[in-house]
Amino acid sequence: MNLLNASTERIPTTIYPDSEQASVAVAHHIADLIKQRASEKRSCVLGLATGSTPTRLYEELVRLHQQEGLSFQNVVTFNLDEYFPMAPESLQSYVRFMREYLFDHVDIPAGNVHIPDGTVPAEGVAEFCRRYEEKIKEAGGIDLQILGIGRTGHIGFNEPGSGATSRTRLITLDHITRTDAASDFYGEENVPRRAITMGVGTILEAQEIVLLAWGEGKAAVIKRMTEGDMTDSVPATYLQKHPHVRVVLDEAAGAELTARKTPWLAGLPCNWQDAAFVRKATTWLARQLQKPILKLTDQDYNENGLSDLLAESGQAYSINIKVFNELQHTITGWPGGKPNADDSHRPERAEPFPKRVLIFSPHPDDDVISMGGTFLRLVDQGHEVHVAYQTSGNIAVFDEEAIRFAEFVADYDEAFRLDEQPAENLYRRVVDFLQNKAPGQVDSGEVQQIKGLIRRGEAKSACRYAGVPDENAHFMDLPFYETGRVRKKPLGEEDIQLTIDLLNKIRPQQIYAAGDLSDPHGTHRVCLSAIFQAVQRLKAEGAEWLQDCWVWLYRGAWQEWDVDQIEMAVPISPEELTRKRRAIFKHQSQKDRPLFPGADQREFWQRAEERNRTTAQIYDRLGLPEYEGIEAFVRWHY
Repeated sequence: MNLLNASTERIPTTIYPDSEQASVAVAHHIADLIKQRASEKRSCVLGLATGSTPTRLYEELVRLHQQEGLSFQNVVTFNLDEYFPMAPESLQSYVRFMREYLFDHVDIPAGNVHIPDGTVPAEGVAEFCRRYEEKIKEAGGIDLQILGIGRTGHIGFNEPGSGATSRTRLITLDHITRTDAASDFYGEENVPRRAITMGVGTILEAQEIVLLAWGEGKAAVIKRMTEGDMTDSVPATYLQKHPHVRVVLDEAAGAELTARKTPWLAGLPCNWQDAAFVRKATTWLARQLQKPILKLTDQDYNENGLSDLLAESGQAYSINIKVFNELQHTITGWPGGKPNADDSHRPERAEPFPKRVLIFSPHPDDDVISMGGTFLRLVDQGHEVHVAYQTSGNIAVFDEEAIRFAEFVADYDEAFRLDEQPAENLYRRVVDFLQNKAPGQVDSGEVQQIKGLIRRGEAKSACRYAGVPDENAHFMDLPFYETGRVRKKPLGEEDIQLTIDLLNKIRPQQIYAAGDLSDPHGTHRVCLSAIFQAVQRLKAEGAEWLQDCWVWLYRGAWQEWDVDQIEMAVPISPEELTRKRRAIFKHQSQKDRPLFPGADQREFWQRAEERNRTTAQIYDRLGLPEYEGIEAFVRWHY
């Protein structure tokens, strides 16, 4: 845990190594408050949020109730918001969300739960909102308010333009908010245009406020909220006015804060004995001044807050040479290690060669999207490459694709006179279900299976294109994902054991895993946790093969590693970038328009190429060799 108190931050901020530790800590803080109020024979009034951010928090509260006897008998809750209109039983309903994650698993009295009603007639909304405010006051006010934050800086559904004194009301949702919610509703066209939300003024009246944020995708707005001026264009900045507010982050969400990214500018102590820290400062300075590293001068360091570094290291020249060499040594055209070569300044070992390589892909296309060039090069250079597709990816297939494939099977059976009736019957059932399917309705088991087979076939095609034998493509179908819904189950023991079993079967000398934690629904985060926990258990059990295995983390679809973090940079030539694109195109169901594009509306191949070219340009501008593209990796030391 790291508590920041730098002058640049106007809100106390606590950074934890990961969202797991942060969520558990906040849950225990809430539990202590509940117990304190119970000892005082008083109600504990909580303001609650929804979305993916607080789910682990709620899971820990449920655990505390079920395993440690935490009672919710004295708890009264008020939720921040609800879509309008919205039936409580709908998949996207916050009523349903709260029941599934918290209320159905604890002993809170039903009458103590308050959630904005998405079924109120339009003409009755104003009165409902007025009464909601009264109920909060009747309960004695909110003791502790939990918040998340949206990309626009909204808290609750208080969109840009919401004032500091705004109250509970009906609001029209911002286009960005609706775009971000599109995945939950299987298309932006299905997202309600309005919502009922507590106002900023209502939120600010809570005795204590804790705002949670996870992942790189929240880093920019967190910086704006905590370091920028108060403005209604970023409603979260009004939290700066509150006397008892705390922002709780994981490392990724806090990455852009001045005290984390450039602590020398905040006047904070810096460890100039740490080579990684020096590399971070030097690359920042070079990019800030748009100069190659080797052209930085003493004056550049002195005038940009790095005089202490200069004083400790002697002169710019020695710093520049050291950092330049470190970056140069990250570049390799041999991601699996170059045989019969001096590997003392290479990111990967020369031996053993060839290596058994296992690439974990959270969805059936992350492998080629995020590290397709490296994937192709590993195969070309003779390594035994395996790919583990951790989830089926079935919810990311459009309904019309399922109909098209079901129709193909029926027509195929008819053309070759195999067994017409069962295939025709299946086709009719699929068409009937999908034509009558409500927005957001969970697919039938048959439809889920067809969509999963579509993505499996695409993954096999991409593997064959890359030169990977069919038997080296492993489809794990981790159970946490197989809900048929955007909302997944928590990572379970079966998920971890399946990962352990595959690792023991292949016994890889090199593992690649998705370290990109900014995907909209957290699938990458859960898949990475499964790998981490599996490897840690194998290490504790003394698995001998693990002693000779290195783990590399890739990004690319949503985010890229900062240049100072990169430990292996694999150059991609124009021809290899074209081959990578063709491998991505094998995933035809994701082509043209992905069902879940996230905040970036471009196709995945466009995002990937832009990131690869941008990384190459950064290396070039720092004075290193110029390439068409670069894929970047960070090693995980377990």
